[in-house]
Amino acid sequence: MKINKQLTLNGQIKDRGGIKWTAMMLPEHVQMLRDWQKEDPFNKKPDLDAFDLEAIYEEIHLAVVRQCAIEIRLWRSQSQVFTGTIAAIDLNAKFLFLDIGLQSEKISFAEIIGAKTIE
Repeated sequence: MKINKQLTLNGQIKDRGGIKWTAMMLPEHVQMLRDWQKEDPFNKKPDLDAFDLEAIYEEIHLAVVRQCAIEIRLWRSQSQVFTGTIAAIDLNAKFLFLDIGLQSEKISFAEIIGAKTIE
């Protein structure tokens, strides 16, 4: 008897997963799926309201006062996460300098979409 790796058994139903659909995929369907994935709304920068900005400000202020580590989520064409300690804040140029190990990262205020202190 041949063993089928894609076969799963859910109760009385034998399911082959995605393998059963590959024969039905036309090149046009594949191209449409790729185009749809490029237009996915999850790849857009989230809009922050006043409450979100206030929460981010409070977390950054807490990290500066306590000199503790902070996890900052940025948006640079996609979501990125940096963890480190805040070295300096330039309010005139609207930049924040984050020490990450031996290197320093210059972060614009406009790029920040989330912040969380790490105790």
